[in-house]
This record gives sequence, structure tokens and C-alpha cells, in this order.
Amino acid sequence: MYQRLMEHLTTAVLLLDGQLRLCWMNPSAEALLAVSLSRVEGIEFTSVVGSEEGIGEVLGKARNEFHPFTQREARLVVGGEVLTVDYTVTPLSADELLLEIEPRDRLMRISREEALLSRQETIKVLARGLAHEVKNPLGGIRGAAQLLERDLDDPGLREFTHIIVEEVDRLRDLVDSMLGPNRLTRHEPLNIHKVLERVRSLLAVEQPGVEIERDYDPSLPDLAGDEAQMIQATLNVARNAVEAMTEAGIPEPRLVLRTRARRQFTLGAERHRLVCEVAIIDNGPGIPEALRETLFYPMVSGRADGSGLGLSIAQSILHQHQGLIECDSSPGHTEFRLLIPLEKRHD
Repeated sequence: MYQRLMEHLTTAVLLLDGQLRLCWMNPSAEALLAVSLSRVEGIEFTSVVGSEEGIGEVLGKARNEFHPFTQREARLVVGGEVLTVDYTVTPLSADELLLEIEPRDRLMRISREEALLSRQETIKVLARGLAHEVKNPLGGIRGAAQLLERDLDDPGLREFTHIIVEEVDRLRDLVDSMLGPNRLTRHEPLNIHKVLERVRSLLAVEQPGVEIERDYDPSLPDLAGDEAQMIQATLNVARNAVEAMTEAGIPEPRLVLRTRARRQFTLGAERHRLVCEVAIIDNGPGIPEALRETLFYPMVSGRADGSGLGLSIAQSILHQHQGLIECDSSPGHTEFRLLIPLEKRHD
């Protein structure tokens, strides 16, 4: 009965002998390690799983001292992939160790996404408040400049009032940009590859020296979205990547547009049966560490001539589609992932 209970646990449970060889593991452990018990039974555990913190030493210490040990957010290497886990090793006897492993990657990602969505909502509230406070006096300045212009006979002085009106209009447009799309989002059947092909053709004209590689999953179904807004969001992210590579002088700049389906995927606190993942990958210099936490804030940019609105607007558009944008970056490899649910919206 106890074995049947452990076989239905979602926590990975493994039994090791005194030489740290695998004796038994439940199906959750097989799924986590991506290997069946029949293939690894009798093999030393550290030959199957590597660890950046040295899990073999922890297991040996628990065995030798006959004392349980717990490691939080340890990094295990399984089949070349690094997993973040919590694990506890408990000595059952001199020749038996019970190892429990709880994956943390998904929980950590959900936590990051919830924080990202919360920040996005806060930014939206602040931007709307700022827009209200700024646009009211701008309207007054514009009106006063137009009234002043009527009473001026000198063309040179009228030129100054024209400058005032033009600068006020520029500031108003900037504030409107901070708020994101200024029309309601339409949710119609949309082929994401049609969006990416439009973005690819625009970038090919703007930056012919950048190699653009397509890696599409043709089995992806249509999503419910606004084509114009999705083109804008994708183009903002891809154009940022291309400009970063160009400014850094990358000798062979390359951009990859990739689509994949993700099943049983959690966005924020909501689990979706099927999610479309659009990855935009470049081989540029990477995003500076100081900018990563504020990357999607308006007016934040890593380029001297950047407005800092492109990614903020893109994130706002994805938010309106019940999705979000994630980013991983290191020198030579920056990947933005646009995640959009593929289920029908129920408004």
C-alpha cells in the first residue's frame, strides 16, 4: 500500500543504498530525471544526476552522520539541462537513504510572472495618472499659444508660437505612447505566422545585413487576437534586437523567429491548456544586468537614442491578450518569449 501511495505522489521519491546506488524511484522521479528505473537501477546516483553544489557530498554526509539534510533551490544537471530543486535526504538505515526532490523551476517562474504582471498593472495606473496630470496643462499651454498667435503681427514671433504648439503636440503624443494602444483590442482568429512574416519582411527592408532565420511550428492553431497590435508588439521586440546588434557592431548579426506550442502552461496564476510561444532570439551583446529588472518600464532604454517605450508597449499589448513577455539574456544570446493563450477568450 505504501509503495502505491508513493507511486502517486507528485514529489520525486528515490531510494538509494549505502553506496548511493539507485534501488527504486517513483514515476515522478522517472519523469523528473527523464529516465526509467530499469535503465538506472544499481547505478550510482551521481552518475545519473550532476549538481553544481555537489549532491554526492550531501548524500555521503547524511549517510555517514545518519542525519537528514535539506537543500533549498539547489541546481541539478539532468541530461544537460539545469533544474532548480529543493531536496531532502533522510537516512532510513545504514544501507538505505530516502531522497525527496521537489522541482522549483515552475514555481519560481510563476512567481516571476505574477510579479511581472503586478508591476505591469502598477505601471499602467501610474502612467494613466501621469497622463491625466500632464495633458491638462498641455492643453492650456497649446490654447494660450494659439490665442497669442492671433494678436501677433510679427512673423518671427508667430514662429515661436508655432514651436510651442508643435512641442506641446509632441509631448502629448509621447504621453499617449506611454499608455499603449489607444483603441480597443479586437479578438479575431489570427495566424501568428502571418504576423511574423510581416515583421520579417519589414526588418529585411530596414536592416538587410541581418540574417533572419525562421523556425516555425506549422501545427500551431490560430489564436484570438488583434493582428495590428500583435504586429506592433512583435516588431517592437524584434526591432530592439536588431538595433542592439547593429549598434554593437556584431560581425554576423542573426535573428531567429521561432514558434512552439506549450501544453498545460501557467501564465501568472492561471493555467492554460495550450499556449503559443513566439521566441525572438538574437546573438547581440545581451541586456545589461542593471536594466533587466526594469526592462519593461516606460522610458527605460539601454540605447542612447532609445525612447524606452517599445518594450513597455509590447508588454501592454500582450497583457491585453492575456499573455506576457519573458526575457533571458547573456552575451551572445538574448531570447524574448511572447506567450499568448490559444484558448478562446470568453469576454
